[in-house]
Amino acid sequence: MTKEHTSGTGNADRGEGRWEFEDDRGARVALDRTPRRVVAYTQIAAALWDEGVRPLGHFGSLHDGDAPDPAKSGLLPLDEVPYHGPGGGLRVEELVATSPDLLVGVTYDGKRLYGVEEPVAEELEARLPLVALDVGPGRSLDEVSARLTALAGALGARTAVPAGELARRLDGARERLRAAAAGARGARVLALSPAGPDAAYLARATAWPDLRALAEHGVTLATPPEGPGANWATGAWSDAAALDPAIVLGDVRGNAARPAEFRDNEGWLRLSRGARVLPWNPELPPSALAQARFFDAVSEALESLRA
Repeated sequence: MTKEHTSGTGNADRGEGRWEFEDDRGARVALDRTPRRVVAYTQIAAALWDEGVRPLGHFGSLHDGDAPDPAKSGLLPLDEVPYHGPGGGLRVEELVATSPDLLVGVTYDGKRLYGVEEPVAEELEARLPLVALDVGPGRSLDEVSARLTALAGALGARTAVPAGELARRLDGARERLRAAAAGARGARVLALSPAGPDAAYLARATAWPDLRALAEHGVTLATPPEGPGANWATGAWSDAAALDPAIVLGDVRGNAARPAEFRDNEGWLRLSRGARVLPWNPELPPSALAQARFFDAVSEALESLRA
């Protein structure tokens, strides 16, 4: 393996023999052949599965537990694709022993590998070819998706559904979302992550590619006031209710507080009685299929407001 740090937007060469890919940190990985044994961060593993690449394994972040989180795994078959642990307890030797050709992670700042402690990230990159895709606030969902598609294509993606059909499905979901948003003009959508019995993290919509995509297609987003926190504003459940959303996207990942913890909170009761609550995975796999499913779910909720 050779690895160079260069500048540019990234590309892959799938010619005979040599394989190259420049990631979103500007790091270039060059191998003698196309990688076939790929271990990826769960979000990306799920997206690669959708795009026709079968991951060899996957791993979680510092927020995850010893078992994989079904809420963030998309359609990835968790009984078939081994999980090598969370970022805070990554089973490095177990992962390396599977002899992966490539490790794929994510970055939120275009520099550091997200979800694992820095010494572990350095060890992984010293032992395995590693690329990272940027899923952070500076990227639109289309940009994240394009980079995922480029990587999947470079890895020789083979999906049972023709790429054209997937593109048409996503286009149809976008059109439906635009129509639903126009038909429920002014209905606000609030995304949040339950923090506990008395608090919630309210999403700053511009920090999340999937939420920004909703706004780009005409959805009105409820946003917390300016203040500390780049991605989330911490508030009481009453603060969430005060934003008066018609639809709530509630984080259902394993690290979010469970409904039993806050179901008796007066602010939550007011919020849930006045809004339709949808399950939300803030780490949406950036595949065409996952995007279409997300857009369709929000569209159905918006359409129901007119019923």
